Amino acid sequence: MTRTAIIAVIILAAFAGFTKFTNYLVGGKTQDSTPAVGTIAPELKYSSPEGKTISLSSLKGKLVLVDFWASWCPPCRAENPNLVKTYKAYKDKNFSAGNGFTIYSVSLDKSKTNWMSAIKADALEWPYHVSDLKYWDSEGAAKYGVSQIPSNFLIDANGKIIGKDLMGAELTKKLESLVKK
Repeated sequence: MTRTAIIAVIILAAFAGFTKFTNYLVGGKTQDSTPAVGTIAPELKYSSPEGKTISLSSLKGKLVLVDFWASWCPPCRAENPNLVKTYKAYKDKNFSAGNGFTIYSVSLDKSKTNWMSAIKADALEWPYHVSDLKYWDSEGAAKYGVSQIPSNFLIDANGKIIGKDLMGAELTKKLESLVKK
C-alpha cells in the first residue's frame, strides 16, 4: 500500500469518523445475521481467478481463516501484510484445532482484473482465493452476515467457527494459543 493511500485512509477516517467510514465501505447495507462462534461455518463454493471451483469444505482438517476483503478497500489492503506474515508463520504448524493453517479469501470485487492485480501486488501467496464478483451482493458475504470489510472467521478442522474479526496481533495470539505444544 502506498504512503498516499495510507494517508488518504487516515484522513477519511478522521473526517468521517470510524463508524461513518465503515458504513461507507458497506454501501449502507446491513446483513441480518452473522454466524456465531461455536456454530458450523456456512459452506462457500466459488471460483478462483483461474476459474477453478474451490469449496470451503474441501479444506476440512485444517485451521482456516475465511477472510472477506476487496481490492478497492484501503483497510483490507492495509491488513494484507499482516495476513501474509501470519500465513507464512503458521501454515505448517500443527494445532489442537486442525493440522496446518490456511486462508480462504473471499473477494467482494466486481473486477476480476483488479482482484487478480491486488492478489499479486499484496503477495497473497495462499492458494485459496475465490469470488462471485458481485461486490456487496456477494452471496458469501450474505451467508456470513458481512456488513463491513475486512471481516474474517476462524474455523477449526471440523468446520466450527472458533473466532471472528481477528486482525493483526489478535489473530497471531489466537493461533499461538492453538499451536500444539
